[in-house]
Amino acid sequence: MTISRRTLLGTGAALGLLTACGSNTGRDKGSSPGGKVTLDHWYHQYGEAGTEAAVRRYAAAYDKAKVSVQWRPGNYDQQTAAALLTSSGPDVFEVNGPTLDQIRGGQVADLTALFDGVKDDFNPAVLAPKTYDGKIWGVPQVVDTQFLYYRKSLLKDAGVQPPATLDELVDAAKALTRNKVKGLFLGNDGGAGVLGGTPLYAAGLSLVTADGKVGFDDPAAARTLGKLRQLYADKSLLLGAPSDWSDPSAFLQGLTAMQWSGLWALPAVQKALGDDFGVLPFPKDGPNGKPSVPVGAYAAAVSTRSRHQVEARAYVKWLWVERTDFQEDFALSYGFHIPARLSLAKKAAKLRQGAAADAVTYATEHGYAQPLLWTPALQTAYQDALNRIIKDGASPDSELKSVIRKTKDELQRVKKS
Repeated sequence: MTISRRTLLGTGAALGLLTACGSNTGRDKGSSPGGKVTLDHWYHQYGEAGTEAAVRRYAAAYDKAKVSVQWRPGNYDQQTAAALLTSSGPDVFEVNGPTLDQIRGGQVADLTALFDGVKDDFNPAVLAPKTYDGKIWGVPQVVDTQFLYYRKSLLKDAGVQPPATLDELVDAAKALTRNKVKGLFLGNDGGAGVLGGTPLYAAGLSLVTADGKVGFDDPAAARTLGKLRQLYADKSLLLGAPSDWSDPSAFLQGLTAMQWSGLWALPAVQKALGDDFGVLPFPKDGPNGKPSVPVGAYAAAVSTRSRHQVEARAYVKWLWVERTDFQEDFALSYGFHIPARLSLAKKAAKLRQGAAADAVTYATEHGYAQPLLWTPALQTAYQDALNRIIKDGASPDSELKSVIRKTKDELQRVKKS
């Protein structure tokens, strides 16, 4: 199974502490024959050609230690969660986190010092979930994000302006639904799986507040989610497409005038449509609303089980803080992603014009990341409620009241644990 970087913006799965990976040998990771310390660096298996060769090239360029890259297929999150409990796991590892359990359990090292003098140059939205108790536990590698793609010519023919509010999106989707073309594609489930908390942030709310409380205990939440149901009820949504939201095929084939998808799709869209498209954030809703852009980032972390934490920290700083050339290469040469460093995102040639430049601006100005306290249990409860609201017409008020109760209980549990 190959996994692309887009998976970190999916719905997420619980990290199971199951069996340790069979390739763990329990060997003594000491020094290489040349006298240098040997560091094991784990990555999940990307689906983007050239990425594995690139990270091996980066590792080979480091001269302070011998870095052994492990490219790991399968359920990577389970593998790493189990390996962190042993002495035979990685020294450095890529993680969609770290999770609160890993931080509280003392499984990952404090990397705050690596950010001295450069912290403000990292995208604050993706740095926030790597931060707990005032310390930073992972170095963001790249930023992945999602946007609303729209076909300029189809909007022009229908006399529709690019929507700036959720009400305008609802109206535009209805107006653009003609013959065999639907107005909007949010995924084959109507958007419950991919949108997550994005509509709540568009209403000026959040999943969890900065002080650890429910961020959507507000009438605006039900109002906004009700408008997603309206899209479904109006039959403005494309459903049953040959491929789901992460693939731009439905948009490119003219099955829909607008599609929610990821930044990774932009090169393919541009190649097929030229300048006949644009990108937008999820539109704001209500008087306190604001445009909303979900962002996420894999991070490099250091295991506290490592016998070489000092050397591992130095290597992570070299690769993901100092070597900006490698960081830009990793983001843009084997896929299409935004570097985690704001200065790199601003100057990268591939991100300086057109829709790509717009995407960087939106992610920087309107980006939000799923909070560290938003647990898999809460994600499941909220997504199930959203699915019932959109597809079954369930009451947004009733569904949200249930999720709010569960969220309060879960946040209390997390705080006490």
